[in-house]
Amino acid sequence: MRSTGRFVTAIAGAALLLGCVSGPASSQAASSDGVHGPRVLVFSKTAGFRHDSIPAGIAAIRELGDSDGFKVDATEDAGVFTTRTLRRYDAVVFLSTTGDVLDPAQQRAFEGYIHRGGGYVGVHAAADTEYDWEFYGGIAGAYFQSHPAIQPATMTVEDGAHPATSGLPRAWERTDEWYNYRSNPRGRVHVLASLDESSYTGGTMNGDHPIAWCQTYQGGRAFYTGLGHTKESYAEPAFLRHLLGGIRYAVGDAQADCRPESGYRPLFDGSPASLSGWHQAGPGSFTLGADGTLTSSGGMGMLWYADRSFRAYSLKLDWRMSGESGDDNSGVFVGFPPSDDPWSAVDNGYEIQIDATDVPEKTTGSVYGFQSADLGRRDRALNPPGEWNTYEIRVEGERLRLWLNGVQINDFTNTDPARSLGDGHIGIQNHGSDDRVSFRDIRIKELPAKSPARTASQGH
Repeated sequence: MRSTGRFVTAIAGAALLLGCVSGPASSQAASSDGVHGPRVLVFSKTAGFRHDSIPAGIAAIRELGDSDGFKVDATEDAGVFTTRTLRRYDAVVFLSTTGDVLDPAQQRAFEGYIHRGGGYVGVHAAADTEYDWEFYGGIAGAYFQSHPAIQPATMTVEDGAHPATSGLPRAWERTDEWYNYRSNPRGRVHVLASLDESSYTGGTMNGDHPIAWCQTYQGGRAFYTGLGHTKESYAEPAFLRHLLGGIRYAVGDAQADCRPESGYRPLFDGSPASLSGWHQAGPGSFTLGADGTLTSSGGMGMLWYADRSFRAYSLKLDWRMSGESGDDNSGVFVGFPPSDDPWSAVDNGYEIQIDATDVPEKTTGSVYGFQSADLGRRDRALNPPGEWNTYEIRVEGERLRLWLNGVQINDFTNTDPARSLGDGHIGIQNHGSDDRVSFRDIRIKELPAKSPARTASQGH
């Protein structure tokens, strides 16, 4: 169901050599195997310190492109930063650039490129670049301040659904040069991974140390990772998966919720202890995997959070269908009374559907049986089976709004008193023996309850 229209800007032809640019390429040409794909520009000009890992980084990104189906051009010529040339690319990778690398006209061309939906990937010293250009500081997310000696450290993966961090262990241990930043970007960006400052020496960010993040920025997509100082990084499979996921997000090949996130508390964080407040209703079950995911089996049943009900809230959770067809039935239930009968939730609450194969009012993003999602927006935001998606379900009064990977796709208002959303429980469905859907990182933020609107008869 994923749209392929985002790849129409792909082009083919002779690759650019390091430091120079070949002639114009057609924006509609296919690659040598006849398949359209994105095109990425790797820019590695330095006006300050130069990392000796840059050639290894360029070679690694070329290999990622060969294996994942995107074209890679590489240059250190800032002259390619024109409106016409940048139009060829789905994303620009700033690979350990340093100092002032673009003149004002080139900066304006890049700003226009981002405003038109272009992608930015910043790697390591990309944060040590263009300190006097406010737009660049915003899209990079933070500027470099200092670093200790190269050493091992532990990162905490905060978002296991983003393609740059999906599949990584929650505690990721590796060796690199760990940057400190002039400001903490949390609150402006969506943090994907952070450093555990107790695991190494030289961290200066008071225990909250983002090291990789993403955001939508003035019309474009942006991903930054502080990793990638060493040559060895570019032969490390886990780092290469991380870098590839960031590129896939930036070019629009993978969707993710990159809005800043704060104030949520976990209802299920992947640990056995966090399941203590949940009860299984009806047949079937969920299996907790070593990677912190819950996967459905059997049914039709429901795992519901029994510790308490909720009124006004934002509920976020990540989900993934296993089958290639998308015919893995499951859903998220909200607004139902406490019961160990899963049909009580069906009859008294609302289900936000996951299955991708049914009629519009019963398919992904629908309020099941009541209201379809905006199918065009849904299809553009949806990752295919086998990849993670993120729902935000926001309930305020009788209004239910739904975001898929950061894109609003449904806005539903309940009018049935028997199904009031004003107070209820939440649950995830295990639908049947042929359906396998996984969930992770279920978290909630309670919102202020809205007072009913005052009428004229109530006075002023």
